Amino acid sequence: MSGTHAHHHHHHHDHEPSRSHEGRGLWVSLGLTALFACIEAGAGLLAHSLALLSDAGHVFSDSLGLGLSLFAVWMARRPPSPRHSYGLMRSEIIVAFINGLVLLAVVTGIIVLAVRRLQNPQPVGGGVVMVVAALGMIMNGGIVYALAQEKRTLNTRSAILHILGDLLGSAAALVAGTVIFFTGWMPIDPILSLVISGLILYSTVQLLRETLNVLMEGVPRHLDLPTVGRAMAEAAGVVSVHDLHIWTLSSGTLALSAHVIVEDISGWNQLLKVMQELLHERFDIDHVTLQPEPPSSLVAGGHHVIQIYPRTSP
Repeated sequence: MSGTHAHHHHHHHDHEPSRSHEGRGLWVSLGLTALFACIEAGAGLLAHSLALLSDAGHVFSDSLGLGLSLFAVWMARRPPSPRHSYGLMRSEIIVAFINGLVLLAVVTGIIVLAVRRLQNPQPVGGGVVMVVAALGMIMNGGIVYALAQEKRTLNTRSAILHILGDLLGSAAALVAGTVIFFTGWMPIDPILSLVISGLILYSTVQLLRETLNVLMEGVPRHLDLPTVGRAMAEAAGVVSVHDLHIWTLSSGTLALSAHVIVEDISGWNQLLKVMQELLHERFDIDHVTLQPEPPSSLVAGGHHVIQIYPRTSP
């Protein structure tokens, strides 16, 4: 009996109708972003504005990122197969990580250009910068709204992060254009580029940390492994829990596996239901695989045991 195991996965069908609409906001965002990148690049060359040119480069990278995000949505819809038993849902995590790396490269390029421009100031057409930046703010505000309607995943979060960076870039360009138009002070252009780069850099590093944790199958940051283990061990009929693992399959889908030492193996079916409800209600974990074992297995098995969480209450 010690070798038996139980697996359970709650299925939430109430979200299924929205799946057909998933990605619509990404398509709208991709079209608008690609169009604006071309407009901004042309205006930046015309006005000799680093704020516009750097933002255009950022917007081009966003077009690539949005395209990758759409690819991830399509991949995640593919059903499980004998080769990929979980399906391809983790593709959205990989895409979010790639998006973060692209954003990191773009920000680095902007910082290098801004430093060079500070050392060698160049005249900037403030009026053109103001008009294009104002247009960019309106467009990016609309894109953020469209993306906000999408299901919140690491993938859509990375896409929103890209566009929020664009919104900040357009705001910086608007301020730079206004200052240059009314005062003629050119250093404001690269200075604001550096400020925006710093803000984008901070958010990008946070996103990369989170996606790396998922790819390395780390425990989700909002959960504490010992807390979950002790909660499971307190269920009536449980002696202890060991070899507990919690990881993220994809955004919003958590998985857990563990060995459970039980007082009476014959009552396992009822105990399994109790533990499934506990994990769902307290920790929002629905993809659960538990292996029941009699008290003697821990001594007789002779296998390596990872962290035991014993029952503490009488």
